[in-house]
Amino acid sequence: MYALVGDAEGGTALVQTVDFFTPIVDDPYTYGQIAAANALSDVYAMGGRPVTALAIAAFPQEGLHTDDIRLIFLGGFDKLREAGVALLGGHTVQDREIKFGYSVTGTIDPRRILTNSNARPGDRLILTKPLGTGIVGTAIKFGRASDDLIARAIKQMTMLNRKAADAIASMSADSVHACTDITGFGLAGHASEMAIGSNVTIEIDSKALPIIPGVIEIASQNRSGGMKTNEQHFSAGIEFLTGSGDLLANDARRDILFDPQTSGGLLISVAAEAAAALMEKLQKSGIQASFIGTVGTMAGKRLRIG
Repeated sequence: MYALVGDAEGGTALVQTVDFFTPIVDDPYTYGQIAAANALSDVYAMGGRPVTALAIAAFPQEGLHTDDIRLIFLGGFDKLREAGVALLGGHTVQDREIKFGYSVTGTIDPRRILTNSNARPGDRLILTKPLGTGIVGTAIKFGRASDDLIARAIKQMTMLNRKAADAIASMSADSVHACTDITGFGLAGHASEMAIGSNVTIEIDSKALPIIPGVIEIASQNRSGGMKTNEQHFSAGIEFLTGSGDLLANDARRDILFDPQTSGGLLISVAAEAAAALMEKLQKSGIQASFIGTVGTMAGKRLRIG
């Protein structure tokens, strides 16, 4: 949500978001970093610039060392500083389960606010981060993730979407039509919401999906409850194409579509004639972006995956 500040014509808008969650990695400093990057992501997805944050934390009265609490806050603070965001304070309560995150305020040009409800037929879809963090998080809980796989997932989750947002902002105002960050609903859920909000059909090529190396091999053994919930909620609006070479019911890529992401990438709907230019900007910024599909006119299911 956002509110205008000052004159509506040429004035500045504020965007406000809040997000916090339980630990998904063992290291407290890394957990703090991921929580901060995740909370900032909504502002970037709208085309805004985060400027201030308030910490939100819940810690048990016993069983958690004060050094770990300090490291959680330090990890978050360092990531906010990387983003150029001022930490103004926050609030902490006692709880049996650890929770940490931020309420973030950002500024935005009201003439260039991005939403998930303006994708247009003919647009191309770009995803800016590989998928699979939810599967890795589940594997970590049960000791089934290798150190290399954990490191790759952490690299994705601690990466700010700032450079991607900067690349979008450098494009002409009429070239990028819609944007959303991929988080708890997974790619299938957030793409479905974009399709519904825009009254279009989104077509995704599952073979083009960027996936964290090593995730496909462990996907079937590390299905989270959130993945199952996403599949139950969104699958009725999805058409899975069948036939030789298409997505099969037992294909790990199908699970990854519903995998809840933490601090995931941006899903960008960009005009076809501007897509190559945006992709070049993203890749020059060091972003592992991929073309994953197109936007079509409304026809049958909201999401078609092949």
